[in-house]
Amino acid sequence: MSLRFVLDPDPTAELREQIVALWVDVTNAGGAVGFVPPVTAADVRPVAEAAFAGIVDGPDRLLVGYDGDRPLAVLVFADNRFDLKAHWCVLKRVMVHPGTQGLGYGSALMREAERLGRKLGREALHVTVRGGLGLERFYARLGYREVGRLPGALRVAPGDDRDEILMWLDLTAGGPAHEKAAR
Repeated sequence: MSLRFVLDPDPTAELREQIVALWVDVTNAGGAVGFVPPVTAADVRPVAEAAFAGIVDGPDRLLVGYDGDRPLAVLVFADNRFDLKAHWCVLKRVMVHPGTQGLGYGSALMREAERLGRKLGREALHVTVRGGLGLERFYARLGYREVGRLPGALRVAPGDDRDEILMWLDLTAGGPAHEKAAR
């Protein structure tokens, strides 16, 4: 089974609810997408609605990976909203349904984001990850490099502060980064 990717799908009420449900599932499975489990749709919805506003009203872009009509992978191309940073963007809310872990959907989502980043004229993609989960290894395999670390910037629980790791993918250096990383 492979995903069908859609950039800027119509953000219908149904799609929004599906994304909120995905976000809840990812968080409650231990995913680092802005919350600490356990969460409910009521917890996630206000943050999701703010993200949807940036998509609907611009300038952010939504990428969804579907299996049939079901969204299983999502990320947001978040514009920096600052002219001096217009040549790159941040990937936010990168998530893949926990029931599909190990099927390559996360890599496929990030490769599609890289392809679209180039097509959209971006020179780099940036993503931040929560330390302590090994996520930086996943991104490194896709050609991202760690460019900074904010020690203890994320407080996930009293006495449990995690680093925020800044990852960067240069899109100007020839072909797709995942091909270079594989060599």
